[in-house]
Amino acid sequence: MTLQQIYDLAISMGVKADPRGKKEVKRILGKIKKDYNDLPEKKKKYFDQESFKNPYSDTRILWGDPNTQIKKILVGIDADATEVLLADRLNQKGEKIDAVVGHHPIGITLLALDEVMDLQVNAYADMGVPINVMDALMRERSGDVKRKIHPTNHNQIIDTARLLRIPLMNLHTAWDNLGDKFITNYLKKKKFDTVGEIVDALLEIPEYQEATRGKNGPEIVSGSEKSRTGKIGVFFTGGTNPSKDIYKELAKAGVGTLVDMHIPEDALKELKKLHVNVINAGHMASDSIGANIFLDEVEKKGIEIVPASGLIRIKRK
Repeated sequence: MTLQQIYDLAISMGVKADPRGKKEVKRILGKIKKDYNDLPEKKKKYFDQESFKNPYSDTRILWGDPNTQIKKILVGIDADATEVLLADRLNQKGEKIDAVVGHHPIGITLLALDEVMDLQVNAYADMGVPINVMDALMRERSGDVKRKIHPTNHNQIIDTARLLRIPLMNLHTAWDNLGDKFITNYLKKKKFDTVGEIVDALLEIPEYQEATRGKNGPEIVSGSEKSRTGKIGVFFTGGTNPSKDIYKELAKAGVGTLVDMHIPEDALKELKKLHVNVINAGHMASDSIGANIFLDEVEKKGIEIVPASGLIRIKRK
């Protein structure tokens, strides 16, 4: 496969798993193209035209020739300068790693993280939160995220890859969509009375078993094992956590148990006040699920995977 083919496969799989549905994603892509066409000529040269075909601004080839032939990739949840240097060092030892692939946003994809948060508007609306309320609250939160990220030295990692001439890519929401769909469908097939039963079900998944052995598995952080579940909401995608005010609306919509990768402390305090049960599924294990679903497909096409940087590599049949 080429670097471009790996990237295109990630986008294709991410769209198929998108909680908004393929039809809505197609509509959004069309709207982006229209927004571009409506711009004055002097602004068009700054427009990210990759967004015409890729709805995930936090997923990009960051450095390297897209036509580069790839046989082996170093893959991690976080791929920063350390992983790029690691790939270079392993190549010195004869490993022949052709590219580094990470999950979490870096470079331009970090600066654009706020742009994928709109996905959450639809996801929370599906759980019963009025879409106008969700839209207003998410715009406020995404603005906070953008301002926080703006002063970072975002190109430091990309410069490292450029100087060492190691192709670099990160696949964020594309992978998160896969993990979100997997866990949502997995839990929908089961019936639960208590929160403890949900945790037991999660512990049937190999990534969470491995994480638990390392003391980083699913845990109940609001409520208890015997707490009644109520309506269950799974939120594994959409860039980053929403504001705590959104959780108030989620409680109003009748969600009794929230399953998430991780919850900020200020949001957790609010959720406890609202008597919403919360399961911290575990960040590295949850991210690894989406990654593994994708990597299984890549391996079928002959690419060798070298797991690193927190990736819990589990192969599924």
